[in-house]
Amino acid sequence: MEEKKLDLNSVIGIVLIIGIFLWMMYQNKPSEATLAAEKAKKELVAKEAQAKAAAVKSIETPMAAVAGDSTQLAQLQKTLGGFAYSATLPSAKNDVTTIENDFVLLKIANKGGYIVEATLKNFEKFKKNSGQLVSLIKDNNADLNIQLQTSDNRVLNTKNLYFEPTLTKVGADQILSMKLKSGPNEFLEYKYILKPNDYMVGFDIRSQGLNKVLNTAKPLDLQWNLKTFRTEKSISYENRFTLLNYEYGDEKFDNVSGTGKEAKEDTPEKVKFVAFKQHFFSSILLTNTPFEKSSLKSNNVVLDETKDTIFTKQFNATVPLAFQNGEVDYKMNWYFGPTDYATLKAYDKGMEKIVPLGWGIFGWINKFIFIPLFGFLSGNISYGLAIIIFTIIIKIAMSPITYKSFLSQAKMKVLRPEITELGEKFKKDPMKKQQETMKLYSKAGVNPMAGCIPALIQIPFMYASFQFFPSAFELRQKSFLWADDLSSFDSVYKLPFHIPLYGDHIGLFPLMAAVAIFFYMKMTSGDQQMAAPQQEGMPDMAKMMKYMIYISPLMMLIFFNSYGAGLSLYNFMSNLITIGIMFVIKNHIVDPDKIHAQIQENKLKEPKKPGKFQQKLQEAMEQAEAQKAKKK
Repeated sequence: MEEKKLDLNSVIGIVLIIGIFLWMMYQNKPSEATLAAEKAKKELVAKEAQAKAAAVKSIETPMAAVAGDSTQLAQLQKTLGGFAYSATLPSAKNDVTTIENDFVLLKIANKGGYIVEATLKNFEKFKKNSGQLVSLIKDNNADLNIQLQTSDNRVLNTKNLYFEPTLTKVGADQILSMKLKSGPNEFLEYKYILKPNDYMVGFDIRSQGLNKVLNTAKPLDLQWNLKTFRTEKSISYENRFTLLNYEYGDEKFDNVSGTGKEAKEDTPEKVKFVAFKQHFFSSILLTNTPFEKSSLKSNNVVLDETKDTIFTKQFNATVPLAFQNGEVDYKMNWYFGPTDYATLKAYDKGMEKIVPLGWGIFGWINKFIFIPLFGFLSGNISYGLAIIIFTIIIKIAMSPITYKSFLSQAKMKVLRPEITELGEKFKKDPMKKQQETMKLYSKAGVNPMAGCIPALIQIPFMYASFQFFPSAFELRQKSFLWADDLSSFDSVYKLPFHIPLYGDHIGLFPLMAAVAIFFYMKMTSGDQQMAAPQQEGMPDMAKMMKYMIYISPLMMLIFFNSYGAGLSLYNFMSNLITIGIMFVIKNHIVDPDKIHAQIQENKLKEPKKPGKFQQKLQEAMEQAEAQKAKKK
């Protein structure tokens, strides 16, 4: 028998697969020149910020010391106009007011009137028992500003002006009024309303008596900026899921990724909420009156994950506040809390859309199958065991599809000698060979597509799992066996060096998943090769599969090593259970002799009427054959 050699098409196919994979992994890696340019750019921005701060300071310094001094007040009026009044009040100093419940602690500064600290009381960053609470806002990483255009052509920024705080309680609700005054009864007010046991904060912006102080011909610009703190063990993994999301128009939803080197910007209209989403926590601004046109920007600040370890993204939102009858009045809300699907959905404001569960059928599978099922299991047993039982249930439910796929392969395997014989007989006439092959399938009662359709049905479930586990907030800082956090990578050995694409640690769950994939492919590839004869002019798939048996596990090992341990555990169990199901089907359910006998029996019967697809294909072949004969 002639020994098959590796043909050129097979080599090209393998090289292309490896090349595409390497290109995808490297395309986002910045060059040294880019890193240097970004560093220089950041230094320039920092210097400009320092210069601006110095300029602001020259104005602000006298503001806290002018009470009762008419001369200095007159000087401030030249700079601040009517809002110089706010500088004469006792509140014109760098104090903060704290409001809190059992979920969140908020600190609001007199200067600027905005939240300077938002800390979640029940969550720790990096790892369990770290002793460091998650702070979404702290140490000047955020600001809120309204640019005021006055009637005398001044441009003032509220973040540089002093508000007067008034804290009251209505029942169990805490209400903090922050007023930027231009007179005793003329002011711009931020009102914060915090209820017990709630991540949502009421936030109203309104003006009173400022229609003569402000230029009301065009809307005010509300500017919200946030530089997101890293809160998880892996900054690269966390940054991958850190996005600026927004809802606009008729419940449309989109995001500004900003994952590359350049800042990204969107300018949507009729915006209903803006979400600065980190992997597992979010800061969201919602409005009852949609913002007419917004400017939303996202910029990746992790250029080198070994050095940039504090922040992940820089988010900026500029939204218009329109005047009505010369005044501003907006009812809004802040949300500072976990990016948890159930928690967000409970507010019934569409915020759960920021959890990336996938689009179309993938999202439906997650919403209506994975989330309810896993929620039920994890509510009764540990999260690691819940993943294992969850996987068993899913794979058992899919086992009839696995059986159908394997049965189709077994039938094709029985027919392979006859198909090979037809290939030799009509070697010089591919069209005739195809026609005779289709006749053989019809006569034997075998559908060549029967093995593909079950495999296609399983793909949405596989893809849904890749969306579900990275988004499952409940896995955060939950341990199982050697993994201390199922939402992040597991590490059994810390490498003294960094391997490109792989990392500086060895994860055991990814290694187990890769081994399971190897044995699964080893077990099924032989049957697939026997079931699918090589087509003329096509690469030798048998040879391709021999190499893919080793390439696929290696690729998955690299991929899973930086992903959450929960996803690796799921994939390990999924492949292990599939191997078990295939073993039972192959050795105890499907009998090749019975299949052969059934096919021979089918051949003696009157052939079944071909399906519409097969009929169309047969007609197309006959037409092609007729045209070929006509040309001859």
